[in-house]
Amino acid sequence: MLQRTIANTNLPAIGLGCMNISHAYGTPPGEDYGEQLLRRAFEIGVRHFDTAALYGFGKNEMLVGRALKDLRQEIHLASKCVLFGVDGKRAMDGSPATIEKTLDSALQRLQTDYIDLYYLHRLDRNVPIEDSVGALARAIEAGKIGAIGLSEMSAETIRKAHAVHPIAAVQSEYSPWSRNVEIAVLDCCKDIGATFVAFSPVARGMLAGSIVSADQFETGDIRAKMPRFIEPNFSKNLALVEHFKAIAVDLGCTIAQLCLAWCLHKGDHIMPIPGTKNIAHLEENMGALDIHLSDSDMQSIDALINNDTVAGARYPDATLPEIDTEDF
Repeated sequence: MLQRTIANTNLPAIGLGCMNISHAYGTPPGEDYGEQLLRRAFEIGVRHFDTAALYGFGKNEMLVGRALKDLRQEIHLASKCVLFGVDGKRAMDGSPATIEKTLDSALQRLQTDYIDLYYLHRLDRNVPIEDSVGALARAIEAGKIGAIGLSEMSAETIRKAHAVHPIAAVQSEYSPWSRNVEIAVLDCCKDIGATFVAFSPVARGMLAGSIVSADQFETGDIRAKMPRFIEPNFSKNLALVEHFKAIAVDLGCTIAQLCLAWCLHKGDHIMPIPGTKNIAHLEENMGALDIHLSDSDMQSIDALINNDTVAGARYPDATLPEIDTEDF
């Protein structure tokens, strides 16, 4: 099976983003089904499981902990701090004291005494990045975490953080229709020896064929407020998907598999972590490991879907201040 390495740990090249089964994409599945999905992921070869304190305001960590407790020594467990829930509302705090508190709570929810990879979920601009990373460095010394990650941060911030303690992984959105990390972050990761973990690698479902209407999102689905999923942008982007499907048909794969294969072919330091709340989609995604794309295939995809052809911003205006990643 195709491999990726995070902090000297070799892993299957596709991981699982666990958010969808608890958070942000409408009504989550029942917890029994969520546990079945996580167990099935392990059965078909997933070893990197990626959660966060924010997801379901702790519920996702609890679900992952219950489902995978007996497999703890066989999986690579990742979670995140800085973003979390307080009294049912989203909060951000990157101060060392809060990071330590969030980590201790995460260990309890995950039913473990050790998290392999712990990310700063976002840059708290009120706290020097050096202070936040320093807190995680002390957590490594205390044996609570194995490695440090960053999420949605710029190359400049990554280098500042790396100067305090080696950064093992950087996570940001990456797919044919979200290319911000190509400005500087992907090269920065190569330079410092960090793995790039691609979240939303099938464009939040748009490049998986599951979205056909701008009106299909239910209450609580974050995509309903994202510019790319709102008219007139949505129809323009949906037209791109139709052409993308034609490429997938020619290659004998699904469009989700094509999207994931594209991510994998973009660099051997890139690990996509598609999320899903559907076991059939989970199984489909893992099929991308068997797809080979030629240089010509990659060029066709890059010419079709890129920063110039996709309509709309990645996030709504209210969310943009939290994002440190470079923008076009």
